[in-house]
Amino acid sequence: MRLVTLVAFAIFVIDQLTKWWVVHVMDLARRGAIDVFPPYLNFRMAWNTGINFGLLSGNTDWTRWVLISVALGIVLFVLVWMRRSPPGRAGLIFAGLLIGGALGNVVDRVFYGAVADFLNVSCCGLGNPYAFNVADVSVFIGAIGLALFSGGKNAS
Repeated sequence: MRLVTLVAFAIFVIDQLTKWWVVHVMDLARRGAIDVFPPYLNFRMAWNTGINFGLLSGNTDWTRWVLISVALGIVLFVLVWMRRSPPGRAGLIFAGLLIGGALGNVVDRVFYGAVADFLNVSCCGLGNPYAFNVADVSVFIGAIGLALFSGGKNAS
């Protein structure tokens, strides 16, 4: 469980620091867009009140608190799963990624009312209209990793 905690803490801190830096120091919240390495990497401010790709978005407090509750429920489920049946070192790392990312987005919803998304990546002539953040990437990689690497029993 120590590995899960360390990875989750690291992801949470990286996520929150990058959001703070981009939103407040670089003033992306006011500027709206900063071209970093166009078209491959751009910062585009997006306040996501829903889940991925704006699904379930709405500016109601009800939606906000439901999404916070769901995220915390998933974190609790993964923690119990890791405690009862540790899936090996890789699985613990993936669990930490998922937990750290989920908690990073929960903090955004509590303090901002929405998740601060800012990374926009496009490639090969395909424009990407969506923005995401470190927490989103971590949740995605963590969930895929847990699905693929949850069979082992040799936890560290």
